[in-house]
Amino acid sequence: MDTESLTGEFRIEHDLLGDMEIPAQAYYGVHTLRAIENFPITGQSIGLVADLVNALAEIKIASALANRDLGMLDEIRADAIVKACQEILAGNLYDQFKVDLIQGGAGTSTNMNANEVIANRALELLGHERGQYEHLHPNEHVNMSQSTNDVYPTALKLATYRGCERLLARMQSLQEAFERKAVEFKDILKVGRTQLQDAVPMTLGQEFHTYSVMIGEDISRVQEALPLICEINLGATAIGTGINTHPEYASYARNHLAEVTGLPLITAPNLIEATQDVGAFVQLSGVLKRVAVKVSKICHDLRLLSSGPRAGIGEINLPARQAGSSIMPGKVNPVIPEVVNQVAYEVIGNDVTISFAAEAGQLQLNAFEPIIAYSMFRSISHLSNAFQTLEVNCVDGITANLDVLQEHMDRSIVLVTALNPYIGYQNATSVAKEALHSGKRVYDIVLERGLLDQAKLDAILHPQALTAPRLPIR
Repeated sequence: MDTESLTGEFRIEHDLLGDMEIPAQAYYGVHTLRAIENFPITGQSIGLVADLVNALAEIKIASALANRDLGMLDEIRADAIVKACQEILAGNLYDQFKVDLIQGGAGTSTNMNANEVIANRALELLGHERGQYEHLHPNEHVNMSQSTNDVYPTALKLATYRGCERLLARMQSLQEAFERKAVEFKDILKVGRTQLQDAVPMTLGQEFHTYSVMIGEDISRVQEALPLICEINLGATAIGTGINTHPEYASYARNHLAEVTGLPLITAPNLIEATQDVGAFVQLSGVLKRVAVKVSKICHDLRLLSSGPRAGIGEINLPARQAGSSIMPGKVNPVIPEVVNQVAYEVIGNDVTISFAAEAGQLQLNAFEPIIAYSMFRSISHLSNAFQTLEVNCVDGITANLDVLQEHMDRSIVLVTALNPYIGYQNATSVAKEALHSGKRVYDIVLERGLLDQAKLDAILHPQALTAPRLPIR
């Protein structure tokens, strides 16, 4: 027996480097314990990422069933492995996944953490003690026909896909929230702005519909990136040659994994390429950066439009979420857009990290997938949370400041742009100059000068005429 000897509150397990005392009640083993000691980096264990733990369990189920079908693994052990994994999928044993998310070894510690937890729980199901690996071994049975180099990237892709599904749902919900506001504000006229200067009129509804469209475009971009995540290298083993696997293992394992997960998985056409190439993560990260940049731009707009409320633009009111100052009574800050901005900056930084890690892969393997995973999971999770808080704590409660919007329209000189075809460029320029220096309304100056009668002027300056293409009014 190469591992187990219960001694009080510990059992002794052995690996390449020697013996270690493992807490007797732990489901993890020696490889996990060494990783715990070696990688005290983030304080965040893989057990905190349910999608990743579940993905590992699903892969081990698929592998056990494939090995069973191919006559490589006996029915009894395969059944025990599957049952142990099903318990994990039911939400058990997460606390036994102890390895830090950022780790050396290209994910080996994560894979071995899973192998050990599953093996020890399977041993119990078979009536044995934890650590009695002569009956069912983490490497020989749970990891049969596998390598970290195909298990880990496949698990990352499964976890990433699940995270993106949640992100897409949150994006869709926020898009719908902006569209509801677009309908609510559809008849409210306002001054458009370019380069922060007054431009031609538009409706507040058009402004908010634009945000809905922007998010809708990014939903499509995320959806387009997901098929790349569905291409897996399970069956590649160490470098993609499939050493130590049955010739049909990759196909069997993929089919079982697709059935277990319900995802449209395909086996990469070239497993050697797929084992060293992390381009799918680079592609998706770039899309997430795009999402972050655009939602951050929207949040900048919301902060500008709500600025003041007395000395700024003040055209919309964001819901008050908390007191804004420890010294200024009554001050309320746009804290929800601000936090979304900060998440966007984080995602942009994560994309840089993923790019460097992907570029640093060497020869047949990228050893830096753990930092890719850590960065990707944070980007997806934090963006999902940011979209939700922006919708629920901000957009849903936005109201229009009608008095301010009307005042801005009344004081704006950009209405002369709409009058150009009717009174001529020179007259329009003169009217604009007088309005700017006198403070009078463009509307009143045009009437005073007799340039247009009131009926035609009203028709020209009707919101529909000002905010959409239209034939000249006769």
